[in-house]
Amino acid sequence: MVFRLGKKYQGLAHGFGCACHTPQAMQALARVEAGMSRRSVLRGIAATLATPVLAGTSPLFAQPAADRLLLRNVRIFDGHSPKLIEGRDVLLEANRIVALPRAGEAVSDAAVIDCKGGTLMPGLIDAHWHALLAGISQLAALTADVPYVHLVAAQEAERTVLRGFTTVRDVGGPAFSLKRAIDEARTPGPRIYPSGAMVSQTSGHGDFRQRYEVPRSPQTNLSHAEEAGISAIADGVPEVRRRVREQLMLGASQIKIMSGGGVASTHDPVDSLQFSEEETRAAVEAARDWQTYVCAHVYTSQGIQRALKCGVRSIEHGQLADEETVRMMADAGAWWSIQPFLADEDANVYTNPTQIEQQKLIAQGTVRALELADKHKVNLALGTDILFNPRATATQGRQLAKFARWYDNARVLRLLTGGNAELLGLSGPRSPYEGPLGVIEAGALADIVVLDGNPLETIDLIADPETHMKLIVKDGRIHKNTLEG
Repeated sequence: MVFRLGKKYQGLAHGFGCACHTPQAMQALARVEAGMSRRSVLRGIAATLATPVLAGTSPLFAQPAADRLLLRNVRIFDGHSPKLIEGRDVLLEANRIVALPRAGEAVSDAAVIDCKGGTLMPGLIDAHWHALLAGISQLAALTADVPYVHLVAAQEAERTVLRGFTTVRDVGGPAFSLKRAIDEARTPGPRIYPSGAMVSQTSGHGDFRQRYEVPRSPQTNLSHAEEAGISAIADGVPEVRRRVREQLMLGASQIKIMSGGGVASTHDPVDSLQFSEEETRAAVEAARDWQTYVCAHVYTSQGIQRALKCGVRSIEHGQLADEETVRMMADAGAWWSIQPFLADEDANVYTNPTQIEQQKLIAQGTVRALELADKHKVNLALGTDILFNPRATATQGRQLAKFARWYDNARVLRLLTGGNAELLGLSGPRSPYEGPLGVIEAGALADIVVLDGNPLETIDLIADPETHMKLIVKDGRIHKNTLEG
């Protein structure tokens, strides 16, 4: 008979006659092995980053940015106004926009880029992204070596910024190391507002275990997804507090909890309620103690109402909300982070009949949700939620441009820049970046895209970044420039 022992009691399998097999010795050995593994991973990553393996890193990124850079011959979408600003240039100094001088005004000691009459706008912001999980299949994410997942994510991070997305709010996954490498300019990628592991109850939308891994006992190992930092399973108030505080310790700018079921998961129905009021309040209180907030994955009215009642500030998805619930969101001043789930060519493909029906229901709900949000003036944020779908990441801009079916182009662009930046502001002092985002104004962080047309007239320009995005600047560093040479 074979017994499966957790790491805590592996020493019992060897007996206590030999000191090298005591739990203390095994724990020390595990730490040494983990340290060796981490050092090996770091060496491997360093070697990889030193070569052009990561998606052919642009030589522009490797060059130091000019101390002062003047962008001339542009029309400006500032992230707020529905009209383009004419007759102004944009002056950058280090990683900031320092002035919008009059067109043609002499500026000393500045390198100049002629933008050839293009439209200059803030870098795009995706309010619902998974930096570690978007560009990899679910099977790979839950079975591959963790370093492999991070290396694939680094490749996707460069592609993300080259699509014009200079900032993402990461709502689930171990993005802390990737964020650090990007912030230190070791690899190209967007700014990341990380949530860390998705906090989920047992059988919740973040419980990725298989049936054979149930039941869990105090002696059971963590699942692969938990060890990788993708999710954190918590049951009961003390455990929820602990898991939330762990993510805050790691550097979370906001906390993501699972308050209801989903379509893609097989073990939790979309209409299931997850986390009791007491557990949800525990998460909110722990985040509030750090002056930040909780966002919640949930679709149904009952789940949304419970989350709002407990102080959740951002509802992720919510396509099945009824009008009363939408009114509650507006009255609470909460944010509705919604995605273009439309059961169209970009939707996930399911074969399970139940999942197919749920997907249709949510697609119908997306249309109704956008109408209700507009009617009740809910704070709206836009994101994609591309997850475990490497082929879909290239459609990031195209998917968000679909919102122009309901709102005019200027409003969609504002939501994808200055609007989404307002949601990021809920992180307060936990925000990892100092300075305004999503706007073109003096003092703002220098995240800029220059398009070869007018997106207020043709929003599909953002859907084809390779063709239409001629200049991409993030944090004052040029990532793409096809205006010269």
